[in-house]
Amino acid sequence: MSAPALAFRRVSFGYGRAPVLVELDLEIAEGTIVGVLGPNGTGKTTFVRLASAALRPASGGITLFGDPLLRLPARARARRVAVVPQETHPVFDFTVQEIVSMGRAPHLGAFGIERPADRAVSRDAMERCDVSELAARSFRALSGGERQRVLLARALAQEARLLLLDEPTAFLDLKHRLAVYDLLTRLHDDRGLTVVVVSHDINLAARYCDRLVLLRCGKVAADGTPSEVLRPEPIKSVYEVDVDVRTDPSSGRPFVIPLSPR
Repeated sequence: MSAPALAFRRVSFGYGRAPVLVELDLEIAEGTIVGVLGPNGTGKTTFVRLASAALRPASGGITLFGDPLLRLPARARARRVAVVPQETHPVFDFTVQEIVSMGRAPHLGAFGIERPADRAVSRDAMERCDVSELAARSFRALSGGERQRVLLARALAQEARLLLLDEPTAFLDLKHRLAVYDLLTRLHDDRGLTVVVVSHDINLAARYCDRLVLLRCGKVAADGTPSEVLRPEPIKSVYEVDVDVRTDPSSGRPFVIPLSPR
């Protein structure tokens, strides 16, 4: 049996004295699409930062495809896991082409010189994310939605085996929200990518993810298929709101309707 793509073993982390994750145990199987859900402050973004080694756990351990995450050299980590953050603010005024090309850094030689194959990968990533026409524009001049698609293209150019996305559709309109998830599904199907999406959009995650993980107070409150997780009781316990859960006749997946307290 192959090692999980990502595994948290009793991982705890906090900012100062405020705990965020508390002995979190979670495995992500290779080749799956997983949605990580939960209200603000429950540790979703911290989970992404720990999984990419941007943060170190206070206790516990994290493995990436079977190897201890923090023992991997930075370039080796970057060839295995790519991150699409909520937002980024470059110090310098890079073009879209330059931002996407940064995804090739783990694959370049000692002098950091791009080869024709690297440029081809970057072009393909931009085409997949519908940002090719923005190649010469300043990243700073883009709208929030355009920036998010550029960051996704950068992650694709990285050609990692695990893709971590922190609220990838937060600034996108409905058309591009669906386009992002359609793209992730194709990458999963065509390349066997492992995809982990941290999201506030319960219904979109339920439509596209094979598995949902619901976090509460830094621990797993529910874990399973969308039908197993999206039930009124666990949602009420996590989000403190009553909901009606129905089935989408076109997909057979559940969708959640929040109920007014009145």
